[in-house]
Amino acid sequence: MNSHELRTAFTEFWAERGHQIRPSASLIPHEPSLLFTVAGMVPFMPYFLGEEVPPAPRVTTIQKCVRAGGKHNDLDDIGRTNRHWTFFEMMGNFSFGDYFKPEAIPWAWEFVTEVLGLEADKLWITVHVSDDDAEEIWKTSVGVAADRIQRLDKDNWWAAGDTGPCGPCSEIFYDLGPAHGDDGGPAHGGEERFVEIWNLVFMQYNRDDAGELHDLPATGIDTGAGLERILTVLQGVETGWDIDTFQSLLAEAQRITGVAYGEDTERDVSLRIFCDHARATTFLISDGVFPSNEDRGYVLRRIIRRAIRHAWVLGVETSVMPELVGAVVDVMGEDYPDIVANQGFITDVVRREEERFRRTLATGSEILDRELADLSEGGALDGSVAFQLHDTYGFPVEVTEEILGERGFMLDREGFDIEMDAQRDRARAARAKGGGADTEVYRDLVEQFGPTEFERSGPSTTGRVLSVVDTDDGVEVFLDRTTFYAEGGGQVGDTGIITTDSGIARVTDTNSAVAGLTRHVANIESGSIGAGQTATTDVDWGRRAAIRRNHTGTHILHWALREVLGDHVKQAGSHVDSERLRFDFSHFEALTPDQMARIEDMTNEEILANGSCRHYETSMEHAQAAGAVAFFGDKYGDTVRVLEAGTHSIELCGGTHVGALGDIGHLRIVSESSIGSNLRRVEAITGTATVERLRADEELIGELSQMLAASPEELIDALQRRNDEIKTLQKQLKALQQAAAAKAAGNLTESVVDGVVIARLDGIDRDTMRDMAAAARETDGIDAVILAGAGEKGGVTLVAAVKENGRFSAVDLIDDAAKAIQGGFGRKGNPSLIVAGGKNVDGIDQALESARAAAGV
Repeated sequence: MNSHELRTAFTEFWAERGHQIRPSASLIPHEPSLLFTVAGMVPFMPYFLGEEVPPAPRVTTIQKCVRAGGKHNDLDDIGRTNRHWTFFEMMGNFSFGDYFKPEAIPWAWEFVTEVLGLEADKLWITVHVSDDDAEEIWKTSVGVAADRIQRLDKDNWWAAGDTGPCGPCSEIFYDLGPAHGDDGGPAHGGEERFVEIWNLVFMQYNRDDAGELHDLPATGIDTGAGLERILTVLQGVETGWDIDTFQSLLAEAQRITGVAYGEDTERDVSLRIFCDHARATTFLISDGVFPSNEDRGYVLRRIIRRAIRHAWVLGVETSVMPELVGAVVDVMGEDYPDIVANQGFITDVVRREEERFRRTLATGSEILDRELADLSEGGALDGSVAFQLHDTYGFPVEVTEEILGERGFMLDREGFDIEMDAQRDRARAARAKGGGADTEVYRDLVEQFGPTEFERSGPSTTGRVLSVVDTDDGVEVFLDRTTFYAEGGGQVGDTGIITTDSGIARVTDTNSAVAGLTRHVANIESGSIGAGQTATTDVDWGRRAAIRRNHTGTHILHWALREVLGDHVKQAGSHVDSERLRFDFSHFEALTPDQMARIEDMTNEEILANGSCRHYETSMEHAQAAGAVAFFGDKYGDTVRVLEAGTHSIELCGGTHVGALGDIGHLRIVSESSIGSNLRRVEAITGTATVERLRADEELIGELSQMLAASPEELIDALQRRNDEIKTLQKQLKALQQAAAAKAAGNLTESVVDGVVIARLDGIDRDTMRDMAAAARETDGIDAVILAGAGEKGGVTLVAAVKENGRFSAVDLIDDAAKAIQGGFGRKGNPSLIVAGGKNVDGIDQALESARAAAGV
């Protein structure tokens, strides 16, 4: 029986007994305490806990599992034992509050002995030391002899993690015979002789954070039957590495490396590691785990790099992982179609990782060799050296330790950990300051997956989620392919929606995290989005259309500016969004109305001609030969994008543009201004925005016509008449104010002291107070007038008026007084009338006292 036949036989057996066949869940578990799906029951933990309703009371699965990192870590045993693998398949049948021990135990025996045909006299049973019920069922219901049933303690208690569902278990072992070790059953015999092929977990308890056990809402059955271990027995081979799936992979590994299997123990270990790690890598990447420096991504990176280093040690100079991925797909793709669909993506990821790590190995190994040359045998490598290898050259400390161990050295691990802790503190501080991920994280994404592929043709595409980074304001989503334009070349980033099977994210901005990596700044609207998922992008296409009109309009406007003003016009900046365009350019003076009209007319004539827009990639050399103009501030490589817009404009531009100039619609210049020495700015609108602007102008004209009781054609004359009326009224008002000021000034003369009038007048505006002071000054016997007061809207007015060529200086009279109200005034010449302003109302009385002292009264 081969692996495919075993999978089929298992699921059919349990389907006949009322079990719903379920597909394997992802290797990325929902259980937060686990890095990976380590057993068949992990996806069903919420059902055992009673937190969710199961899809059926009985289910059966063949679950993909990985044990590497965390509590369930078999990584260091891979290749050196006969029955440990990073990736393996766990066959299982499950009961959620339905059947329990009396049914599960006999069915397990039936499948093992009747379907698989294993001899009963080669099978042994173990039960937990506390489980009398299970032992009794094995003896009475199944008929297993008492001397073939052994009791174990910790080995017959199962839990997926430190907390969660758990319970006693009962295992079936197969005796490979005396050639594989001592007799005595699983409890006392040789480990290589007695092979566990079946584990019945009786889910009865839930362990809380404090380690206490509580009864589950309902009992359940969790069967774990390792496919690889059962195949070892069924196919009668010495080790798990000799079963059909591994034999195919080992054959490919030998072909790629040129190393024969079975001739050297250490080389056999390397070949086994290639096969195992290729399986784990293929399935992990397919399920959305990507090499990184954190959590499960770090474990995957270790797995890949461990295989690459073994290839390096064997002297294999060509890449091994991409071809091994292809072998895994060939062997297992029939039963796992996802890896077939994702093969290209998986291969790209491992190829980049291997190329990158081979460069790291070359550099790091050279540095390490130099350091070890000066180290005495058995000595310890300084932790700071290991940290430098890790931090500067990306040389993993695990690889350093492995090399040191092989050469008889040790590592100052404490020193390395101190350096690493300091590095983490620096990284946390940087994240807290900037929000989002470190730049190194972004660069790592580019190195792993390459630049983001941008599709220009439409609003939607499908891509793979590479990473989701939490920020203070939402998330940053990174995809391998997108239709969202990242801000650049003066054009704003796109907005829209990203959707996966589990969630929706609203994209509020799109930009480049680092060169080549598009960052979708988003908020999660519903559910969740995670790495590895297939995502559908949906750009706000109406907004993009408006941006395209404005962007292409910018290019035509640039051409017209040069035609009207001269070739000295150079672009000095731009901004293009959905509402308007802004174009900054070099020019030495303001544009005249005639120039503005000519520029706008030429632009619209070109647009109305409806010339085609050709947007294409070419070499920089070819673009320059074609006369393409480079835009200010943009960086260009050897390959550039050229926009030929109509018959006159040829410029370098990576933005998005219309297909024909007529799509721009009417372009209207709305402002022209100076932004610096010899720099001007033009703002304009296009498309529907010009229609909206025209409509708003017409509404404004209509309102003015109603207010002035005139037709639109008569508005100018009506406004002129109204202005004349206003001027006449203003003159009349001025005369009245002056008369009132003169009268008030007459009242002021009654408080004259030695030719000086000083008074506080609150609630009077600045101009009136000035007129009053000037009028009072002209009265016989008055040489100086100082007035101060608080205005109705706040602030202080201080006025000093003196006779021309008189005995007083207006400046001297209120110099100190102005300081009291926290104000000031112009000091040019020696004016006879000064008006000062201030903000300290509480200082008015002090200001007037200062004026009295200055006047000597």
